[in-house]
Amino acid sequence: TRQARDQRVFAVVRELLASHGMQLSMETVAQHVGCSKQTLYSRFGSKQELMRQVLDQHVGTTFALLDAPQGEPLHQTLVEFAISFLAHRAQPRVIQACLQIAADSRQFPDQARQLYRDGAEQLQARVAEWLAAAVGRGELRHDDPHFMAEMLLSMIGGLDFERQRFHTPHRADAAERQRWAEFSVASFLRAFAPDKEPGTPLHSYQYRSFS
Repeated sequence: TRQARDQRVFAVVRELLASHGMQLSMETVAQHVGCSKQTLYSRFGSKQELMRQVLDQHVGTTFALLDAPQGEPLHQTLVEFAISFLAHRAQPRVIQACLQIAADSRQFPDQARQLYRDGAEQLQARVAEWLAAAVGRGELRHDDPHFMAEMLLSMIGGLDFERQRFHTPHRADAAERQRWAEFSVASFLRAFAPDKEPGTPLHSYQYRSFS
């Protein structure tokens, strides 16, 4: 089916990013998929659109645990999300892709900014919407959801990316990731525990995109 073929292409792109970074070409993707470059252009239009769809699927997969039906306690939902987030980032292929893309970013600044917008910024936006709904239910203190999302993702990620970048041991063990996930989520929930007087913002800063 068309969907199955697309998934095959996406899987190839994810694998090749670890070795090619932003220098990945449609021709290379086509060779590994087993189709012509023209077929890829006919289906996706451009390399940029192909990358956007790959990242869109990645964001959707990362966000899936938060997007589940309501019912679980807030703490449990966030811990499960954090563990999944950390497990994904600990995969050797993902680590290598991030390092390769970071190394290529100076040579391809426009592509790097687009990858950020389609990946990290979209994830932040979706987490912000989810947190805003939790605020609306009175489960979290009323505040800027975009700042809250950035803080949550930063707290979960910790310094692991820096450790990976400098080839220093990171949280590659499931028990270590769970311990950090529980600590970071508990800290976040303490920071944004509901006010005694709902509706009082912690600060008056206005959110702006840093793209």
